[in-house]
Amino acid sequence: MCALAINSFLPTFKPDPNEILPKATMRGRVTRDMIYVYQEPDLHSPRLGTLRRDTLVDLYELIKSTRGPTRNPRWYALKEGYAHSTYLQRIETAHLNQPATSIPEGGQLGEVTVPIAQSLRHRVKDAWEPLYRLYYESVFWITSLDEGPDGQPWYGLTDDRLRTQYHIPAAFMRLIPNEELAPISPEIPDEEKRLNISLKDQTVFAYESDRQVFEAQISSGAMLSGTPRGTYRIQVKRPSRHMGDGRLTTDLEAYELPGVPWVSYFTSSGIAFHGAYWHDNFGSPISHGCVNMRNPDALWVYRWSNPIASPTDWHLSATGTRINIE
Repeated sequence: MCALAINSFLPTFKPDPNEILPKATMRGRVTRDMIYVYQEPDLHSPRLGTLRRDTLVDLYELIKSTRGPTRNPRWYALKEGYAHSTYLQRIETAHLNQPATSIPEGGQLGEVTVPIAQSLRHRVKDAWEPLYRLYYESVFWITSLDEGPDGQPWYGLTDDRLRTQYHIPAAFMRLIPNEELAPISPEIPDEEKRLNISLKDQTVFAYESDRQVFEAQISSGAMLSGTPRGTYRIQVKRPSRHMGDGRLTTDLEAYELPGVPWVSYFTSSGIAFHGAYWHDNFGSPISHGCVNMRNPDALWVYRWSNPIASPTDWHLSATGTRINIE
């Protein structure tokens, strides 16, 4: 009975090597409690049905609809009907990994490479209990390599906020090599670097002197939780951060976002650049005030801006690159 109880909590992601999909097909994960499927790529067209949270769905084509929404006109063609991109996380390259043979003292950053990984918390003796679901492209500090409830290698992840540990199969994460975190343009003096954010255009630009070197869509704060205008400097960097209320829970509706990647704070109230794996509404305000970015874009800002973080920094505090928000 104990084995059956444990198995009911184990992740179920198993790539099918014999699965053949049309060349244009991608895969997506529904990131909120429910989204609608429409007959046409238009919010006013008839609804064909719904998709529930964490459903994995085949995405046959990315479409920019002439019928909007204006800020984010991206839709996906499904097998039947269309779904707007806002709450569909596109799974680019889901795969399993060869487990490491050891973990460095102080921890190693790792990235989830499967759509969904159910974490388990080891309580006493052989008792394991479910905790958070971890998602594709979220980033965590791996602090141990242990035998899991299935007898296979599992990574122990230390929550950077709660300092509790939970585990997922080692095959579900890749270790992030140091070269992926190497600074970008470290030879450029910090006074010659700046980030300009246009809230109107929902875009961030990076400059070295007067030369633009980077541009990306963002999602800033919505309505009353709008991103503040003004001039700031990056103050704190965290490569992984548990955001939300900070509760130990299995409630999928709870405001808990463990493993938020590539966080660069620029206000004392906690406003930051960071990756967002729970929506794809870039180009439109949606956040609680932070500057949400696609994960690769947030990593670029994390690597390019000052202060320069090393691969072993859980937390780095220093005055850094200037940010202008208009």
